Amino acid sequence: FDLQNNSLNSSIPSELGFCTNLTHLDLNANHLEGKIPSSIGQLRELRYLDLRNNFLNSSIPSELGFCTNLTYLALASNKLNGELPLSLSNLNNINELGLSENHLTGPILPSLISNWTEVESLQLQNNKFSGNIPAEIGLLTKLNYLFLNNNNFSGSIPSEIGNLKDLKKLALSGNQLSGPIPMTLWNLTNIKTVYLFFNNLTGMIPPEIENMVSLEEFDADTNHLYGELPGTISRLTKLKSFSVFTNNLSGSIPRDFGRYSPNLSILRLSNNSFTGELPPELCSGSALEELSVGDNNFSGSLPKCLRNCSKLQKVAVGHNQFTGSITNSFGIHPNLNSVFLSNNQFVGEISPELGECESLNRLLMDRNKISGQIPPELGKLSKLAELILDSNDLSGYIPAQLGNLGLLYKLNLSKNHLTGDIPKSLSDLTKLELLDLSENNLIGNIPIELGKFEKLSTLNLSHNNLFGQIPPDLGNLPLQYLLDLSSNSLSEPLPADLAKLIRLEILNVSHNHLSGSIPETFSKMVSLVGIDFSYNNLTGPIPTGAIFRKVPANAFLGNDGLCGDTEGLTPCNSNHGKSNKISKVLLALLVSSCVILVIATTSTAAVLKFSRKSKLKETESPRMSESFDLGIWGRYGKFTFGAIVNATENFDEKYLIGKGGFGSVYKAMLGRGKVVAVKKLNISDSSDIPKINCQSFENEIRTLTEVRHRNIINLYGFCSWRDCLYLVYEYAERGSLRKVLYGTEEREAELGWSTRVKIVQGLAHAIAYLHNDCSPPIVHRDVTLNNILLEKGFVPRLSDFGTARLLSTDSSNWTSVAGSYGYMAPELAFTMRVTDKCDVYSFGVVALEIMMGRHPGELLSSLSVSLTENAELLLKDLLDQRLRPPPGQSAAAVASVVTMALACTRTNAESRPTMDFVAKELSSARTQAKLSAPFGMITINKLASFQNQKNF
Repeated sequence: FDLQNNSLNSSIPSELGFCTNLTHLDLNANHLEGKIPSSIGQLRELRYLDLRNNFLNSSIPSELGFCTNLTYLALASNKLNGELPLSLSNLNNINELGLSENHLTGPILPSLISNWTEVESLQLQNNKFSGNIPAEIGLLTKLNYLFLNNNNFSGSIPSEIGNLKDLKKLALSGNQLSGPIPMTLWNLTNIKTVYLFFNNLTGMIPPEIENMVSLEEFDADTNHLYGELPGTISRLTKLKSFSVFTNNLSGSIPRDFGRYSPNLSILRLSNNSFTGELPPELCSGSALEELSVGDNNFSGSLPKCLRNCSKLQKVAVGHNQFTGSITNSFGIHPNLNSVFLSNNQFVGEISPELGECESLNRLLMDRNKISGQIPPELGKLSKLAELILDSNDLSGYIPAQLGNLGLLYKLNLSKNHLTGDIPKSLSDLTKLELLDLSENNLIGNIPIELGKFEKLSTLNLSHNNLFGQIPPDLGNLPLQYLLDLSSNSLSEPLPADLAKLIRLEILNVSHNHLSGSIPETFSKMVSLVGIDFSYNNLTGPIPTGAIFRKVPANAFLGNDGLCGDTEGLTPCNSNHGKSNKISKVLLALLVSSCVILVIATTSTAAVLKFSRKSKLKETESPRMSESFDLGIWGRYGKFTFGAIVNATENFDEKYLIGKGGFGSVYKAMLGRGKVVAVKKLNISDSSDIPKINCQSFENEIRTLTEVRHRNIINLYGFCSWRDCLYLVYEYAERGSLRKVLYGTEEREAELGWSTRVKIVQGLAHAIAYLHNDCSPPIVHRDVTLNNILLEKGFVPRLSDFGTARLLSTDSSNWTSVAGSYGYMAPELAFTMRVTDKCDVYSFGVVALEIMMGRHPGELLSSLSVSLTENAELLLKDLLDQRLRPPPGQSAAAVASVVTMALACTRTNAESRPTMDFVAKELSSARTQAKLSAPFGMITINKLASFQNQKNF
């Protein structure tokens, strides 16, 4: 009975049990829903049952265990739940069992699997199974394929897996397994694929890995493995893929690695502590497709054999100490799509041959010492989306041919020595979102053609030699984040058309020769949170809008003719001549007072420094004793601060894992495998440290020590020492969500739709907890991808409460603007009033970004104007195109997330839902409901209209 790949949309009839002679039943890929009828147990002759890819949503009936003749059972990709019935142990003839992509829970009991001695393929991946992997797995000696990945298994890998001598593929990734890899595993001579990534495994990779003579793929990334790679790894002649990124591995790579592995196509070693040079014959077989070794301490030149790898697709070697010339490092690779060379010490020139790599999508060579000119041949890269060459020694003109890069959305040529005019042809880059040409030697006028960009959100032309008028055409741009024209020689009045940039957040035109008044219409730029008009020749009153009354006085310095009610400016109704004279007298008095104050402060500081120096003399050594008695106290006990100093070698740069607006963060490996993240904030006597930093630090202490939620990062404790403050946090193994979503080590298959939905759900619960379960309520105010950390299993943890404020219910909560551009609620920039709806808006932006794989700024801008412009925009086209469309069991959940995210980003704050409503909505059964229309036909207009009709 075969009805696969149809559109059956009913439940499975119980009458099917009357077909008692049925041996083959295939209903794969339909729209069946409801339960698997218990009457199926009457099909005693059934040998083949395939119900994959439907919407079945019950538990597995125990009666299925009566079908003892079954050899093939496939129930994958449904919504089955509950634990496996013990009656399935009766399936002692089962040869292939596939239950993947469901919601099955509970442990795998030894009595359940011990009878499956005939099974050759066991597929339980992508469920919610928990507990230990039973040792009885070693009884299934005929197993060829064992897939237990993406569950919640814990404990160690049972050594009995070494009994599975016929095993060819083993997938244990995406669990919570710990301990060392059992030595018995290395003796599986027939195994071809080993997936152990995303666990908590420890220990070393032993020399016995050479026993895996059939090994083709080995992936143990994102664990806690340590030590050096054994030299015997070079003897794996069939090796095709080797991935161990994000571990604690060190030492050099064996010199002859790759020499005897002619089929090696993928090598991923990023985010470890490897040193030395890459093996010279790493790609001797010319089969290499991906080389990812970023974030290590590699040095020397790139292997010369890279030029001969015609199949090369990706090279990621950023954040190392590589040297040598990049001029001839690459050949003409027709499949090359990504080159990441950022933050090294490469020299040489960019080879024109790169223009022949017709598939190149991303070219990042920033922060090196690359010289010469930008080759015009780069204009032939019709698929290039990112060109990042900033912070080098490039010179010459910007090639006009770059205007041919029709898919380019990010162009950064800043911090070089480029000269000449800005090419008008750049305006042909219709998809460009970021253009940064700052800190060069560009001359001439700003081309009026730059006002033609259709998607540009950031434009930075600062620190050049540009002159003439600011083109009024720039007011036509869809800028959202930054317009920086500072430190040039621009003159004439500010064009009133700039007032049309109503979504712009930062405007900087300082250090020019601008004249005239600031147009009153600038008050319409309601999204502005940062303004700088200083050091020009501006005159007259500043605009009367609310945003200008909140601007700091230093935003107008160096404009003697400006007046207004803002603090630091002369009122416009005063006598300017008299005012100027008084100002000069006051300035003289102020200078004199400052000189006296500096002398007094310096003398006092010298005395204090001498006193403090004598007290701290015994602790000045960078490496401190473990017994150093200054402890970090918190509800998790006491950490010896000396241990943290030693673990980070006195906070050496190599332990630096991040920098933020309020400090640097280091990774510290303490005793017994304890890993913590330490935020360090300088609070020295220097006035260079803003007071708000200290306030931010105190806010984190006060807020985080009282917050306890599974989706919010834990603060272990804190202390101060030697003019610094320290916060000790729980360490999130996978880093920020931004790194995972946009990082060089992309795992689209692992960050799939169901995982993204779970991340959004966890984030919603975290914010709802802050708003509803804390007293007083807490508004985070900086919900961004950078501040969402990921634990094992992609569990999201909301972090960085540096800008959080306790929201008093009887307070108006007017405060200074804080947060990240692109995620701030529009009303916050205008009213300065903090409410919980600010977090709701930021959550909506983040949720959309997770689903789209890019920032939703353009979408939100178009929705704020009119829904009709998006009438034909399909949801499937809006989603992250790196992934396949969500399958049946995930499509409804994805649509629900996007619907709620659109509701959260409404312009009117009062019409946004509460986070408590959002969290419950996303977790309710309705998020798993069947779609009212085929997924491929759902439009954004429909989802936005739906969320506008809901009563929150």
